[in-house]
Amino acid sequence: MYLIKTPFWLRAIYPSGTWRIPTKQKVIYLSFDDGPHPEATSFVLEQLNKFNAKGTFFCIGKNVLAFPNLYESILSQGHTVGNHTYDHLNGWKVSRQDYIQNIKAASKLITSNLFRPPYGRIKPSQIKSISQDSSLPQQMIMWDVLSADFDTQLRGEQCAQHVIKNAVPGSIVVFHDSAKAWERLQVALPIVLHHFTSLGYTFEAIR
Repeated sequence: MYLIKTPFWLRAIYPSGTWRIPTKQKVIYLSFDDGPHPEATSFVLEQLNKFNAKGTFFCIGKNVLAFPNLYESILSQGHTVGNHTYDHLNGWKVSRQDYIQNIKAASKLITSNLFRPPYGRIKPSQIKSISQDSSLPQQMIMWDVLSADFDTQLRGEQCAQHVIKNAVPGSIVVFHDSAKAWERLQVALPIVLHHFTSLGYTFEAIR
């Protein structure tokens, strides 16, 4: 189960997370989880460039290790990166110590103060441990709109409509530059970029 638009009660569970960036400007923050991935990440970079858009890539450590040139391309093109753990761990299913060590392993490859817990699942004890260790990324970036491009039961057009119908100025939107999402991502992302650009929006990276 997942929610396309993040409700107030869920934001209240993790008050230390950034769910949306307050602004009156027509700005949307696109984020991409689980890369780098040779096909999907290259496509995302190409599409962002077409629309003079910037994004934020929450990278998995082992994928950065596998595709370092793609990781460097993300940075060299003016986008930002964040830590998404080394192995895409579900914080609810692992110990505090194992979770922290996994983030630290990713931090050796990903230089960033931004962190997003995979699946959005993290225990309060894990949040506390992160906050007490200045060597770990301190900004926990969540989201307020899911494209749901990971859902294999959906079509790319449906994922695009999830974003179009729910994003507002300051929204943090989640896509995935991954093999699983690729079929829907390649349809949804260009539609979203074109739609909001035509309305006068810009796309900025989270910093």
